[in-house]
Amino acid sequence: MPRTVSVTRYVEPLREGGSLPAIIEADDDGLYVLKFRGAGQGSRALIAELVAGEIGRALGLLVPEIVFAEFDVALGRTERDPEIQALLKASGGLNLALDYLPGALAFDPLATTSFDPLLASRIVWFDAYVTNVDRTIRNTNLLVWHKHLWLIDHGAALYFHHAWGEAAQRSRAPFALAREHVLLPYATQLDEADALSRARITPSLLRAIVEQVPAMWLIPSAEFATAEAQCAAYATYLSERLEASRVFVEGAKHARAALV
Repeated sequence: MPRTVSVTRYVEPLREGGSLPAIIEADDDGLYVLKFRGAGQGSRALIAELVAGEIGRALGLLVPEIVFAEFDVALGRTERDPEIQALLKASGGLNLALDYLPGALAFDPLATTSFDPLLASRIVWFDAYVTNVDRTIRNTNLLVWHKHLWLIDHGAALYFHHAWGEAAQRSRAPFALAREHVLLPYATQLDEADALSRARITPSLLRAIVEQVPAMWLIPSAEFATAEAQCAAYATYLSERLEASRVFVEGAKHARAALV
């Protein structure tokens, strides 16, 4: 279960992304990148960030520590931008934050001539599994920190939860956007990545991850009578998608072959 911290200082907004996260300081004296519940995609983006991030960590990929963050709207009272001020007012209470990596540099694919093929394949596999649409050459969401590659910003993953009625169909579907993945040209070991990744993920692990989702983040839906039922649906989707991994692996291999 992620730790819970309380925000003690609103440091500055980060204007690179559409969701307008911010650097904050917490009561453990750490700096974090705070993702606000009141942003455009609401709590579903926080759920995707939490679930995808913890799956990435379970796969042995480097993801900054994820924490729950209690935010008092009074901390943003000096913010002059009315758009950000509205965002802060809509985000009081429990939000999500990731450990801030000071001095990290954005991964530059144009400056890369070679890349560890197995690591590239594992990241492509992960993004195809969680249907992360946001790891392209335009926006890599990869940071280089202390000579290691770190994965950030998974709020756009798990897009099936924006249309629950299509979850069963999408769980066994290819991931067409793999063709735009920034690391696809280097992902020559997708079969090996599939075997390694499937060995690390189990249905019980997936249930444990989705059970970390705070009930207050779950948006009521006609498909679910309770928050527990909705959490179970996340676990079912992820388990079924894992069983069908060959579908998205073969899709990624065909997309890569088309690049050559």
